[in-house]
Amino acid sequence: MKLKQRVVLLAILLVIFIFTKVFLIDNLDTSAANREDQRAFQRMLSGLRVALDPRLEHTLQSPWEIAAQWVVPREVYPEDTPELGAVMHAMTTKRIIKADVGYKGTQLKALLILEGGQKVVFKPKRYARDYIVEGEPYAGYDRHNAEVAAFHLDRILGFRRAPLVVGRFVNLRTEIKPVATEQLLGTFMTVGNNTCFYGKCYYCRETEPACADGDIMEGSVTLWLPDVWPLQKHRHPWGRTYREGKLASSKILARSCSAKKLISSKFRVGESLIMFLLTAIFDYLIGNADRHHYESFQDDEGASMLILLDNAKSFGNPALDERSILAPLYQCCIIRVSTWNRLNYLKNGVLKSALKTAMSHDPISPVLSDPHLDALDQRLLSILATVKQCTDQFGPDVVLVEDRMTLSHL
Repeated sequence: MKLKQRVVLLAILLVIFIFTKVFLIDNLDTSAANREDQRAFQRMLSGLRVALDPRLEHTLQSPWEIAAQWVVPREVYPEDTPELGAVMHAMTTKRIIKADVGYKGTQLKALLILEGGQKVVFKPKRYARDYIVEGEPYAGYDRHNAEVAAFHLDRILGFRRAPLVVGRFVNLRTEIKPVATEQLLGTFMTVGNNTCFYGKCYYCRETEPACADGDIMEGSVTLWLPDVWPLQKHRHPWGRTYREGKLASSKILARSCSAKKLISSKFRVGESLIMFLLTAIFDYLIGNADRHHYESFQDDEGASMLILLDNAKSFGNPALDERSILAPLYQCCIIRVSTWNRLNYLKNGVLKSALKTAMSHDPISPVLSDPHLDALDQRLLSILATVKQCTDQFGPDVVLVEDRMTLSHL
């Protein structure tokens, strides 16, 4: 065979090799990744029901020690959590040994210390399940049931970035007042036959207390993150403007994906930008337009996630579709492949059914009314349509990115 023919033959073989690598092997890798996404989804569905059981099957540690060891830079709890029911059972039943006013903020809450030294944040019931919060999307008091629902949605989406939350009934007269600090105790009052308190916060007023049904108050308890994981705040690059002392009309500060420049230097890499987009999807589903800042763990050399704290300004009005919450998604047009797969698995009513199942064992069940569950399914369709518009405009190879990919071109 002549040299020229050999060169041509080698060139043809090289092209065939490259074609096989790019279009066949890579596609096999993608298919494998998709299959793993499907398996992860099935594992999530099989573990949705969390029976609140005090038994710790796999360890001699306390539930608080178990939950503390779960926390790592990229998740608050692991995918496989056989002790989750035991930890949540402890949160809703362990004796309260101290009660104090909540940490600083705008909304009423109490800081409780449970037997064993574990801190939890208690948010009281302010509305009936079918109450519609009118006005701006961030209007009204905090919703305790929204914290419970948001935690379980975090599980379903596979983000695992929201601290553990469970509903709890407390007797204000026998469980709280005997162990309350003077500062908290000074905010207690009786209205009719009901025990009430108004606490201390920016918007807390003696004229607007939270009241129990007699002495029994429904609320939510959120597990305090371990002190060995201190938090730092970051400005929300798509945040809303506020007037001093009064919430202003909705106004998104960022108008394009260049808003990443507003993020601290730690969050300029593409992976962290994607975390903002994931959080926008989460907030849009729950109707939370009040996330004006984010928290991450300190001193982690950029390895931390953005944590989904304080989700109580959610599920206020099922008829309100606040599209501006999705601004990071439709301006940046980027989404992880695994998130895109998970969202597609949840359409056709699966999301509503999964969330109902996940919340069915909570002490304050039913956690959400049906209109809110229906709204979740409708918002999911809107997210899918938004991503479809992005792929139509820019192509799926640009919009759908692999997990942990650094987007240096942004």
